[in-house]
Amino acid sequence: MSESTQQVTYASAGVDVEAGDRAVELMKDAIKATHGAGVVGGVGGFAGLFDLTALKEFKKPYLATSTDGVGTKVAIAQALDIHHTIGHDLVGMVVDDIVVTGAKPLFMTDYIATGKVVPERIADIVRGVAEGCSLAGTALVGGETAEHPGLLAENEYDVAGAATGIVEADELLGPDRVRQGDVLIAMASSGIHSNGYSLVRKVINVAGWPLDRQVDELGRTLGEELLEPTRIYTADCLNLIEAFPVNGEDGQTGSGIRGFSHVTGGGLAANLARVLPTGTVGLVDRSTWEIPAIFQLVGELGSVPQADLERTLNLGVGMIAVVDPSVADAAVKRLNDRGLPSWILGTVEADDGAHRNSADYVQGAKGVDGGAAVLLNSYK
Repeated sequence: MSESTQQVTYASAGVDVEAGDRAVELMKDAIKATHGAGVVGGVGGFAGLFDLTALKEFKKPYLATSTDGVGTKVAIAQALDIHHTIGHDLVGMVVDDIVVTGAKPLFMTDYIATGKVVPERIADIVRGVAEGCSLAGTALVGGETAEHPGLLAENEYDVAGAATGIVEADELLGPDRVRQGDVLIAMASSGIHSNGYSLVRKVINVAGWPLDRQVDELGRTLGEELLEPTRIYTADCLNLIEAFPVNGEDGQTGSGIRGFSHVTGGGLAANLARVLPTGTVGLVDRSTWEIPAIFQLVGELGSVPQADLERTLNLGVGMIAVVDPSVADAAVKRLNDRGLPSWILGTVEADDGAHRNSADYVQGAKGVDGGAAVLLNSYK
């Protein structure tokens, strides 16, 4: 076997260990800012540790866990070389799936894969994760940055995260709590959030619109609009549960919160149907809100059919609360008082078959053989 005269090192293979260490130093303070009394140890351990002593107060604690990424929205961030918002998106995609169960997200970890570790860029991403975790009241207890030269280009990266939360077993939210006559409350999205960017990017590429184009309808550039961070609803949802308890004094489902639906991939109807029981249908009134300008722009620019927009994008509604009708008005007021635009979206009714032949009727979405949802009327 012939011997090579060229010395090969890890660095020459494209992996810069020192750059990774510098990135950790740049992000340490942001991570520590998310740590409360439950976090054990500091940054840099092999595993994050969380003190569960407080769980002794639970009668029957359930752990809830979720994992997700940000999808092709990272391509927009990379094209604009703006990276501090992507981490915020990541947190929203993960923790707001957890709070749908009624659970409080306790801690989160993140993972970043990149072609080349640029310490400042990695630190920007993680600062965004830490900021999102602070908004959600969740500790960022660990993470990993992996350098993959040859697999990803130097300026390419992808992100993923996972979080764990906790809920008392008898306060778990789900379709079994929902009743006919319950009211649907819409919570406004901040924009496109982090779903449907393959469609959005295709539309703007076909149209030939640059990301730095100033768009009067948006009041800013196209790129700035597309990078608007995902709204994080966790604190607002937990506040609703506290104000309008899930259970009554007898321990049974009370006159409060019945459930939540996080409107992500698949659109409003498909995600709402997942949290409704068999035999019911969520009647969503389109006339209760005006589609925000960015969604109208995507639809018009790409001549995208309304049905395609509705099953791909959130169209201005990022989270839905299902509540007892007796607390609906108070719940809407509470959300608006907290600075979250919200309104009555519709109701839950018996599925008598009247809408099943409608093209807007959705049932059995996301593999869940539960309730149904249908969008009625026209948008404002």
